[in-house]
Amino acid sequence: MHPLQTAPLNALRAAEATARLGSLRAAAQELGVSPGAVSQQIARAESALGRPLFDRRPGGLRPAEGTEEIFLHLREGFSRLTAAVELTRRDRAHILTISVAPIFAARWLIWRLPEFTRAHPEIKVRLDSSIQLVDPNAGDVDFAIRIGPGGYQGLTVERLLEQRVIPVCSADWAAKLQTPADLAHVPIIRDARAMFDWDVWLGPEGLSRQILGEGPEFNEASLGLDSAMAGEGVLLAFETLCHDALERGQVAAPFPRYHPTGLSYWLVSARDRSLSLPQRRFRSWLKDSLASSGMGS
Repeated sequence: MHPLQTAPLNALRAAEATARLGSLRAAAQELGVSPGAVSQQIARAESALGRPLFDRRPGGLRPAEGTEEIFLHLREGFSRLTAAVELTRRDRAHILTISVAPIFAARWLIWRLPEFTRAHPEIKVRLDSSIQLVDPNAGDVDFAIRIGPGGYQGLTVERLLEQRVIPVCSADWAAKLQTPADLAHVPIIRDARAMFDWDVWLGPEGLSRQILGEGPEFNEASLGLDSAMAGEGVLLAFETLCHDALERGQVAAPFPRYHPTGLSYWLVSARDRSLSLPQRRFRSWLKDSLASSGMGS
């Protein structure tokens, strides 16, 4: 006979909660029953196991000597059972909440989501467009797409692609630029909140940002791209921002050479939680979509 056939799980759950929380009352509150019911379940567990699990003292119950490993395995086992039930619930929900920076959402992701929806009409995607860092370990965010150096502690992290930059401008300005040194003679559009500066592109070209002149400045990279489209000057744009605009001919790249910023895009999820079916499908689709775009390579 399998050992679990003689083990009353509700009784073991009551014993584990009491050992973990330190009292019948606390265990009763967690389990939604009375302290008397918890006491009865503990007695049932002890009878089934054929040994005492607690010492009865005037101050309450205390785990009996030699039960440390028993309660450790019970705690781990019920934790895994809880995770399995939660995973099943999330699989049924078919709702994905993705926290993503507004520019990545508006300039790249939103234009490709219909493809995912057509492939998986049963999954509803909810975008949380924000520059605030969220913690997938707390709340209902399934994935966060972050831009940075990595090293995010306490999370499950997967590198999606390297962030690269390239100068972009209108076709008229591009026609006047023969070498990177010519950037000294054109208006330079600046993103005041950029996580990089012009040296990440000019340095590999043997130049310094000191050669650059003035030009429009914005606190939003997306506005900077619009300014470049309007012919206001040259913007050092990151790839996910300008990729589609270059493909559509809305801007030109006078020097078609990308250089890395040292940052990357990361797919971030909760640390100790298996991916739900909707998460796995979105992750696979996102990676395939990025790979087919050719970005970061």
